[in-house]
Amino acid sequence: MEGIAADECLFASVEKGEGIEIIFEVWRCTGRNWHKQSRACDSSESGLPFFLFRCESQHRTRTRTNRGKRKMSNLVKGVILDESELLSASEHGTPTNANDSSFQLRPGASYLLRKLRHSNIRSGISYGPGLSPDKVNVLKRIAMEYSCECFFLHASMDGGVNEITRAWGDVGGIIMYVVQNSKDSMCKLSSNWLITVVGAEVVTAGQNSSMLYINKLEELPLTICCFNKKATCNNVVVVGYVMKPSREEDFAKRGAFPLYPTPNGLIFLPLTFEIPLSSQLQNVDVVLHKATDEIISIELSNASVSSNRITYTKGMQELQRFMEDHSDFLAIDPLSNIYPVLDRLKIQLILLRLQEQKAKGRHAIRGAHFVKAIVFGTEDFKDLNVPLPAVVQEYVNHSSTLFKFYVLGDNIFHAVKKSTPNSGILMKSYERNGLRPILFDSLKSLPIDTENQNSGDSISCKVDLDLELIKDAAKWLAKTLDLTIFGFDVVIQEGTGDHVIVDLNYLPSFKEIDKDIAIPAFWDAIKLKFEAIKMQQATIASSS
Repeated sequence: MEGIAADECLFASVEKGEGIEIIFEVWRCTGRNWHKQSRACDSSESGLPFFLFRCESQHRTRTRTNRGKRKMSNLVKGVILDESELLSASEHGTPTNANDSSFQLRPGASYLLRKLRHSNIRSGISYGPGLSPDKVNVLKRIAMEYSCECFFLHASMDGGVNEITRAWGDVGGIIMYVVQNSKDSMCKLSSNWLITVVGAEVVTAGQNSSMLYINKLEELPLTICCFNKKATCNNVVVVGYVMKPSREEDFAKRGAFPLYPTPNGLIFLPLTFEIPLSSQLQNVDVVLHKATDEIISIELSNASVSSNRITYTKGMQELQRFMEDHSDFLAIDPLSNIYPVLDRLKIQLILLRLQEQKAKGRHAIRGAHFVKAIVFGTEDFKDLNVPLPAVVQEYVNHSSTLFKFYVLGDNIFHAVKKSTPNSGILMKSYERNGLRPILFDSLKSLPIDTENQNSGDSISCKVDLDLELIKDAAKWLAKTLDLTIFGFDVVIQEGTGDHVIVDLNYLPSFKEIDKDIAIPAFWDAIKLKFEAIKMQQATIASSS
């Protein structure tokens, strides 16, 4: 397009006063940042799609607070997905009922609905007249499944808009209407909405200047993220995150990953391997990863775990290469920092050093080895079906009580849970099992004390937890491992009172902690770590 370079984007703002003034601005992408160009731009250069920002008045003498409110009102706070972009008919023809598989979600629709569900952005599905009752029922069922609204929008739009207003009230921002390019009625939509067309070729601004264009539905979270960051004048930190879907769901349903800015200025962008990763990372300020979710295999040997011994998924390998090729790219916790957590022997050696932290008159704090079987004699090791190499641990009698600790930056939380019984009860199970080792999967279930039905909370009164001792150990581990968000399990040995760390992991879900306490602490940990890294980079740059 003449006048606009390939690495530039055209933005337009609309000022409403006695008339309407459209102000065009050219922004250029350099690296991961957008910069406003000093050269002038007019509507003749508006061949590219641009973001449309509406302003309520033309008063220039606003206070700082009012300007802040104005920026927030320009954020995307609602998304309406037209049925044309959600459903497609299969080759089987017209369905006979609402559950008929002939109505199928388009590629990317399920992904997008899951992301919007807990994004702190209102979401809804719309349909127009002429749709079959069966298809309407399918849409309503989908809306219920993904916790969003279903709206009927007819040609005049007034009734539908009123229905949305009654359901949502004042959303406090812009509503993005997502529609397929073949939708004939999209030109009749309310001018108060930002129309996003999927799968359309770019048109000139003179034809549809208030529209935004994307190729695939999977691009919408990135589009919303970029739009909201621009609307805040880049005064937010975009956190790109990647982890397995089940873990993401655990975090997201507690509101941990909003696409709308958090109170401390974070926007969370789900990274997807369905579209080029580099295009997403160019708009990301820092990455939060659960790399252990993306591990295919680890080469086991006597040597310590390192990057060349871990095989990640194809997508994670791409992220790893990007971070290696861009040394200034930020991660909350670099991949190299989590390798000790993956190495049972190395983490054990680190935990053993905790004994050096013991102060006179206090309980001992120490580490323990890890094993997936409970054995009662040397003969039990014969034909023991556990992965090798393995680490052997003494069994600690701990009153069936486990303390789960979570470190979120400077904040430390803990919860009490029921744990495995003392060795005397396990011995009875061992005898009932024909004197065979007790095997279990620590990620799924543990042998529990079925003879003592007291909960962990009631049992905890029997053990003397030295909270300050654990907090000191947590701070030492955070510094030694250079990790921001991690968790570890502690048991207290009967008789000695030793506090024994029996497990340690990176980026736990901390779902036992009240979300109203844990999630803000989670956000603060990320923001403070980001600022600390940026300050460190600035210090290094100024001294060089």
